[in-house]
Amino acid sequence: MNDIQTHTLIIGCGIAGAAAALRLCEDPNHHVTIITRSSDAMNSNTAWAQGGIVTRGLDDSPELLVEDILHAGAGSSSPRAARLMAEEGPALVQSVLIERAGVKFDRAPDDELIYGLEAAHSTRRIIHVGDKTGKAIIAALLETLQACPNVTLLTNHTAVDLITFPHHSLDPLDVYEPMTCHGAYVLDRATGEINRVLAAHTVLATGGIGQIYRNTTNPPGSRGDGIAMAWRANVRVINAEYVQFHPTALSVRGAPNLLISEAVRGEGAVLLTPDGEPFMHRYDPEWKELAPRDVVARAIHMELLENGYEHVLLDIASKRDAEFIRHRFPQLVETAALFGIDPTSEPIPVVPAAHYFCGGVLVDEWGRSSFDDLYAVGEVACTGLHGANRLASTSLLEGLVWGDRAARHIMERRRDPIPLDRVPAWKYFGVDEPDPALIEGDMTTIKNVMWHYVGLVRTEERLARADRELRHLAHEIENFYRRARLNDALIGLRNAIQVARTITFAAQRNKVSRGTHYRADEQRDIQDVLMRRS
Repeated sequence: MNDIQTHTLIIGCGIAGAAAALRLCEDPNHHVTIITRSSDAMNSNTAWAQGGIVTRGLDDSPELLVEDILHAGAGSSSPRAARLMAEEGPALVQSVLIERAGVKFDRAPDDELIYGLEAAHSTRRIIHVGDKTGKAIIAALLETLQACPNVTLLTNHTAVDLITFPHHSLDPLDVYEPMTCHGAYVLDRATGEINRVLAAHTVLATGGIGQIYRNTTNPPGSRGDGIAMAWRANVRVINAEYVQFHPTALSVRGAPNLLISEAVRGEGAVLLTPDGEPFMHRYDPEWKELAPRDVVARAIHMELLENGYEHVLLDIASKRDAEFIRHRFPQLVETAALFGIDPTSEPIPVVPAAHYFCGGVLVDEWGRSSFDDLYAVGEVACTGLHGANRLASTSLLEGLVWGDRAARHIMERRRDPIPLDRVPAWKYFGVDEPDPALIEGDMTTIKNVMWHYVGLVRTEERLARADRELRHLAHEIENFYRRARLNDALIGLRNAIQVARTITFAAQRNKVSRGTHYRADEQRDIQDVLMRRS
């Protein structure tokens, strides 16, 4: 790849990035370039989303969805963002996903959509494609984009840093102009070269941060790349302390932390101790297994710590017949079988795992960040929707809504990118290939520090320890970064340490327990307590 000029650069191609591209390609004169670090564009957080996508159920209303979002968000969700998604989202599911992309959601014999129930939802409003909803959605969107001649999709390309003015400008007078984004420096993994991709508009759609934790449901690329690039450019990032841990990930030695969808509990599964005793009634007598995710995850965490369990059990087999389980959760049955577990006849061993980042690049209702011409959509963005804890299955809809809205805003302001001679070419520092053992060792340290000290339960002492260890490691990694020739793994390591420090700093500063941010050494916020009791 050589230097590129494009109208819009989209970094990442999950549902949010793909939705933005799909809207932008309606203008035949608007050229869109999408890059993904993966060799397969299907490999995104979206493809790993099992449970489903929120829409409007049969006995539902925008007001009811807003109420559920605000309840789950523990008083920190933006009512404006919740209202916007509740009003615009269902129509986009119909027009974009069902009609334009042709996603085949599960339907009853009378051809009506089947609506599922998940934790903290007051009614059935989640539609799905078995337990492979995200995979079906992104496959359909990417196939639709292939027919758009003005969209270029580049795999095996890793964004290194955003190109921002005045920082990267060759004109000293740009220091007096507003802070603006003009694209990104991008590594072509096939050649090892770093090139300029200049764009009039740049959209961050890089997904989550789960891979900075030891246990995570996220794919390998979820290293917080977009968050780290934005932070280094001084773009505003907020709510970084709110990391949602999914309560139920497969816990089998040697197996990955396979997500056990929220929908399994929505269909009646119960949580049990290894002795077969239910325990959620002790933590949330009203909602039990369908309590908000932070409540369920901490309940499991406390059971593990206090009793020395390696895992707890999730039992769907005694609540649903085998045929239903195989039909509703085919991916779960198929994957669990690889590790000797049959969910149709026995409980599933589970533990919590880092799942979703509720914070991110602060954006408005159009996906605009604090920098001109820089947008953020999907998990990398903080729209305010999720507050301190995400309501199940709202992430895909948020990505769809804000991806579409960002694109509509861009289309009204289309212009050409700046000339290449206004931006310096990438300056290479190191020439030696980076040592993979150092990268793996440093990543392991980050994961362990974050899991033990900045995980489900936090204290001042743990956070202070994390800050000290991460600060020292950041210095070593930055030196490493400057000495070696860049590759994807080293770029990811640098981003991971930056995001880990960002989350730790935010967690230290916020001494009030709320939602996913639980400080064991501080009194819980009374509003959070009242929200849980309502």
